[in-house]
Amino acid sequence: MPVTAATVPTPGRRNEDHFAIGPDWAFVLDGATAPDGVDSGCVHDVVWLVRRLGGTLAELLTTSDDPLPDVLAEAIDRLRAAHADTCDLNNPNSPSSTATLLRLRDRAEHLVLADSPLVLDVDGEVRAITDDRIDHLPSYTREAVAELRNTEQGFWVASTDPEAAHHAVTGTTAPFRRAALLTDGASRHVDHFALTDWPGLLDLLTDHGPTTLLTQVRQAETTGPPPPRAKPHDDATALLWVR
Repeated sequence: MPVTAATVPTPGRRNEDHFAIGPDWAFVLDGATAPDGVDSGCVHDVVWLVRRLGGTLAELLTTSDDPLPDVLAEAIDRLRAAHADTCDLNNPNSPSSTATLLRLRDRAEHLVLADSPLVLDVDGEVRAITDDRIDHLPSYTREAVAELRNTEQGFWVASTDPEAAHHAVTGTTAPFRRAALLTDGASRHVDHFALTDWPGLLDLLTDHGPTTLLTQVRQAETTGPPPPRAKPHDDATALLWVR
């Protein structure tokens, strides 16, 4: 399982991305940075959430044959239990994360929850698997986003509701030749700055590695237009799995 990965934090901040690689699986998580002045109802920060969720996912993906939505739902349920006695899990601003999972058995299984895309090269055909529901909200005020989080009318993330896992974008394909798992800080190489397209991104990762891609993103963030509704800089993680 030849996999290469790189991650860089937002300058001056702790990295709220997380990734892990196993014998036949990999995942990336992208914690949602809490807005200043917003009460999350939680004594833990986003870094705690992604590392705790990531550790549980790694355990379950290693030991369980359950479908990926069930694996993620169980991980979220265990996460809830880990801070149910100390935090208000009904607060809509509770820390949250994207989740993109890939597992390879006889076929490749994938799960994409929120805006951390997966790019697959299957039999020479490259396609991006995305969950773009957050791009279609009727409003992006803090209040509106909190109200629409983990609802049918809005978008779904890994936070305090295990049911969110069953609203992810999922599917199976033939075994892939190459796969890239990206947080949105890395995918902006294509979907905001248009430095290349998805096949070009896979070629860049294959030929030069994830660190080069992230370096190019940082350079574009300095010289290019800021992404709409997004931070000028963001934690960025890219993982390439080649077979």
